[in-house]
Amino acid sequence: MRRIDEDISSGQFQNIYLLYGEEDYLKLQYKNKLLKALVNEGDNMNFTKYEDNGINVGQVIDQAETMPFFAEHRVILIENSGFGKKMPEDLGNYLANIPDFTIFIFVEPSADKRGKLYKAAKAAGRDIEMNMPNESVLAKWVGGQLNAAGKQMKRDAWSQFLNMTHDSMDNMATELDKLVSYVGDRNQITLEDVNAICIARVETKIFDMLNAISAKDLKKTLDLYQDMLSAKEPPMRILTMIVRQFRQMKVIKELSAYGNNAGTIASKVGMPDFAVRRTMQLANNFSAKEITNLLNDAADFEEQFKTGRLDEKLAVELIIMKYAGK
Repeated sequence: MRRIDEDISSGQFQNIYLLYGEEDYLKLQYKNKLLKALVNEGDNMNFTKYEDNGINVGQVIDQAETMPFFAEHRVILIENSGFGKKMPEDLGNYLANIPDFTIFIFVEPSADKRGKLYKAAKAAGRDIEMNMPNESVLAKWVGGQLNAAGKQMKRDAWSQFLNMTHDSMDNMATELDKLVSYVGDRNQITLEDVNAICIARVETKIFDMLNAISAKDLKKTLDLYQDMLSAKEPPMRILTMIVRQFRQMKVIKELSAYGNNAGTIASKVGMPDFAVRRTMQLANNFSAKEITNLLNDAADFEEQFKTGRLDEKLAVELIIMKYAGK
């Protein structure tokens, strides 16, 4: 991302920009930064946008070959095309010989590093993966938003805010706006404010449930489960998310046992460092055998549900009773 900022600052642009990854907020921000720097407002003659499947590749190439009209660049934006995974051969070949005046901006959910688009961006442009940043970057970003609004957030409030909203920066931005409005003229955002206003995602509730299981707090675990059912969360989705969390715990616990720190593990498993630390703390409350046993039981109960031998709500309750019971 720093390289894009440097290109914009210097005015020296690449022919291809590939923005990919899970963090939509960052992709949107940097797409808009590039467009603002490259395209004059209202200039529809030198800017073309294509999105989704079914893009006419011949038309794209024709546009790319057309000289810009009273402008330095012709800009072609292609979004969510699937080209990150599979690029049409003719367009892939064309990207190796783009005219100097044409700039492609690709915005994709993912990119195969063996694919033609990624290789073209690597050779003639910028390939920027945009995933959830680490905690220190998020803290600076949120701090900047708070400073602009004339607010501060207490440390315990920040920790809870991060726990409740960390699934995406879009969600963090939305919840932060709500908090700023909620506190009104007050300068300080407290833990009580975060708990009162921010909406806990299902992932956060699952994590709270697993903490309750590790503490052998059966009542709290069942209460959290009932809260999710009341919010219309399907029991099988809840079980799937429990299994996902335990699989992460298993991998992180194994990597930690080999002496890897949170930062190294984060890079290996593709998770933010703060999420790894949180998962490591939870994993320490379970033995490797308990984690393996729960995963085996969950797979067995899921199979029983799929074959009609077990109700899905009961399947989750059996897991809870077995592992949260004293």
